[in-house]
Amino acid sequence: MVERAILIAGPTASGKSALALELARQTGGEIVNADSMQVYRELRIITARPGEAEERLAPHHLYGVLSVRETCSAGRWLALLAPVLADIWGRGRTAILIGGTGLYFRAALDGLAPVPDIPHSVRQKAQVLLEEIGAPGLYRELETIDPVMAARLRPSDPQRLLRAYEVKQATGRSLAEWQGDAAPALLADAEMERIALLPPRDLLYARIDARFEAMMEEGALAEAAALRDMGIVLSHPAMKALGVPSLLACLDGTKTREEAVEEAKTLSRRYAKRQMTWIRHQFMDWDVRR
Repeated sequence: MVERAILIAGPTASGKSALALELARQTGGEIVNADSMQVYRELRIITARPGEAEERLAPHHLYGVLSVRETCSAGRWLALLAPVLADIWGRGRTAILIGGTGLYFRAALDGLAPVPDIPHSVRQKAQVLLEEIGAPGLYRELETIDPVMAARLRPSDPQRLLRAYEVKQATGRSLAEWQGDAAPALLADAEMERIALLPPRDLLYARIDARFEAMMEEGALAEAAALRDMGIVLSHPAMKALGVPSLLACLDGTKTREEAVEEAKTLSRRYAKRQMTWIRHQFMDWDVRR
């Protein structure tokens, strides 16, 4: 049995869903959600989850499968993903994974190491050190305390160097050791095509603004009100979904509708910029499309 997968990563509003549907049409593939917010069934509008018309064009999996009363971590998503991939591949179909949550892709590609949470104080000190000595300097530090991980990384990759340095300082173990304890990567043996959508920034920002206006017309404010009425604590990940904090502020009267919409657009654009930066750094060997 050949295991085939197409991975589509990109920032919010980059056109991932349209590309996934086109590839599903061409290959007979099935679309699988790799977005941490689109797993929540109560956030259909705010997370721009595929609608019924799109779902009729191709099978969709892992969309709206959890209540916002639950929390979806990368580990939880992997547990949900495993039987879905087995089913798709067992029927000889291609799995098309699509989303903007880079950690989910990393977990599926590399497995998920059970690294404990890094204390804030360790993260802060490591960040200060990186700013003082730069990536090449941090690489030399890592060579001293963790030569195994240093040998796996490039001196020009600050984020991965920072992660390896933090883990060693916080746990006393090399990240390589933790990765050795990881669950098997679900995509390790698959034939893969990997696509990173990175549209021009001006075009992307215009799409984000237009999409949020469309969400408001579709009932995003009512969706946020329903979420509030469920009594979900503000620290829950679903309450931090793009647009939700701004719409909640509108509902409680601390922002006007116009202020909430503009704030949500601004925060969405900033988030998209961070997503693009992460993708460029982490997925450098992917097929970049604009």
